[in-house]
Amino acid sequence: MNAGTRRIAYGDDAAQYGELTVPSGPSRGVAVVVHGGFWKPQYGIENARPLVPGLVAAGWAAWAIEYRRGTGAADTLADVRAAIDARPRDPGPVVGIGHSAGGHLATWAAAGGGLTHVVSQAGVLDLRSAYELGLGGGAVEAFLGHPPGPADAGVDPIRQVPLAVPVWCVHGGADDVVPISQSEAYVAAATGAGATAELVRVEGDHFAVVDPDSPAWARTLQILDRITDGPDGGG
Repeated sequence: MNAGTRRIAYGDDAAQYGELTVPSGPSRGVAVVVHGGFWKPQYGIENARPLVPGLVAAGWAAWAIEYRRGTGAADTLADVRAAIDARPRDPGPVVGIGHSAGGHLATWAAAGGGLTHVVSQAGVLDLRSAYELGLGGGAVEAFLGHPPGPADAGVDPIRQVPLAVPVWCVHGGADDVVPISQSEAYVAAATGAGATAELVRVEGDHFAVVDPDSPAWARTLQILDRITDGPDGGG
């Protein structure tokens, strides 16, 4: 855990907590950091922590969240919603930043409110395609408990379009874990439905987008600058 970070529970389960780190001065808004790991229990909040210092240095309050994994989609989704609802109250924007399966969760959550913008980093945004490609060794079926079907439309970001908030899909062209076609398909579907969505193709693999020293991560920080400093407030 980063120095100056507070752990705050939003439920009674050991996995129901967030870690809040705030800048020394006024914040620009709240960055809700949602880690990935194909919704599997062996991947936790430690994968979100490296992004926190850069966010705080850029003036954001970082709310990195943990959630139940491996106990079913209903638990995971309920926890992400509860964690977003438990975020610190701030007059600025509330940006969901999620990597891989965290990109899925952040984009899914935006349909239910609480987020003003989303940055999906190599997100799993089309569950049917991800299932057909066998991403994560069958991770989609394990998450849902069955192959994705019509009843899962409310869990699948590509079938939730159009969202009322802008979505940036930052994705490495050399990603062989979650192919960039996931982001390409989502942006095409979202913009075709009249939503605001942008594909941000970067150099690197699946993890470049969450490497604090990489140009790919710098692109996410630039997007955050656009949200608060741009002429249109980021959309």
